[in-house]
Amino acid sequence: MKIMPRPRQVQVIGLMMGFCLLLTGFLWTPIPAYGQALNPNPPPAPVRLVFVHHSVGEAWLTNDVGNLFRGLNANNYYVSDTYYDWGPYDPDADSGRIGDHTDIGHWYNWFLGGRSNLYLAELYPTTHLTPGMGANSIPLPSGDNTVVLFKSCFVSGYTISGNPDDPPRHSSPGDPNPIWGMAHNGDPPAYTVGNVKGMYRDLLTYFAAHQDKLFILITTPPVSSADLELNPGAASLLRAINTWLVHHWLDGYRYNNVVVFDYYNVLTSNAGDPETNDLAIAGNHHRLLNGRVQHVIGLKNNFSAYTPGADSHPTWAGHQKATGEFLPLLNVAYHAWKGTGGRPYYLGRSPKLLPAMLFLLLD
Repeated sequence: MKIMPRPRQVQVIGLMMGFCLLLTGFLWTPIPAYGQALNPNPPPAPVRLVFVHHSVGEAWLTNDVGNLFRGLNANNYYVSDTYYDWGPYDPDADSGRIGDHTDIGHWYNWFLGGRSNLYLAELYPTTHLTPGMGANSIPLPSGDNTVVLFKSCFVSGYTISGNPDDPPRHSSPGDPNPIWGMAHNGDPPAYTVGNVKGMYRDLLTYFAAHQDKLFILITTPPVSSADLELNPGAASLLRAINTWLVHHWLDGYRYNNVVVFDYYNVLTSNAGDPETNDLAIAGNHHRLLNGRVQHVIGLKNNFSAYTPGADSHPTWAGHQKATGEFLPLLNVAYHAWKGTGGRPYYLGRSPKLLPAMLFLLLD
């Protein structure tokens, strides 16, 4: 029997279908780290952790307020911290010690500036604990702090300008980012969306060179809608920056030693009033649920849901919601870093969409 050649149109369709199957199979085959289950269990042995913060972080840590300190100990993290008046003098800022300076622009001083080696040489071995915290309930492990949490206060969100979708600024020593080393109220104002995103991207250079540490950015928290120091429009721009951090900050970053927790988003919904949180119900969340990380914006609100007046410091209810959502994500991040758990999405990266070409082929 003579075999007739297939019509050209059928050949083309067959080739296209085969290409699509090959391409989708490649794209949907998980990288081993992503295919591995996330591990929310505490580290198997005590781990040293240091938290760089100011007053909001202090309340979050404090037992019977945010209970984060107690929760960290229960999960095998030995806690140290920095606060106002901690560490060496910082002549690159207006005045004071490096512990006084935690605005977004100040992270340049901590990790990239000319005196950063001096500051970090004190940060990594420190056992400082802010008075009133009590004592760690687990023994001090040997070696330096290996988990580093750092958080700017809500004041860093006061003066942000620009557009929500502005890309990160690309900076270099010859073309420095204007907010390198600058406080939020610097003159001239420079806390634009692009500059802030660029500042966070700049930090990855240092983090990539120090994979023996796990760096965890806690996003700048929201302010009260009654806070008189907030510039119009700045609250929505801060949300845009923090959402970008969760979904795109680590695009192209190859390593597992950096994550972000969206403290901001967690604090923008409650269960009816500032003294009642929505930890276990619908709302705005950054959490582990059913084995996956969720970043949920169920309520359109760019202000703190846990500040009954003009004071932007969150109530105990907001802090305890944050503790409940953060601790499992911290453990997931720790095990991803150590290679004992999968690499999570929505802690700095999002799954990539299929290329537009594929959808054209399937049309």
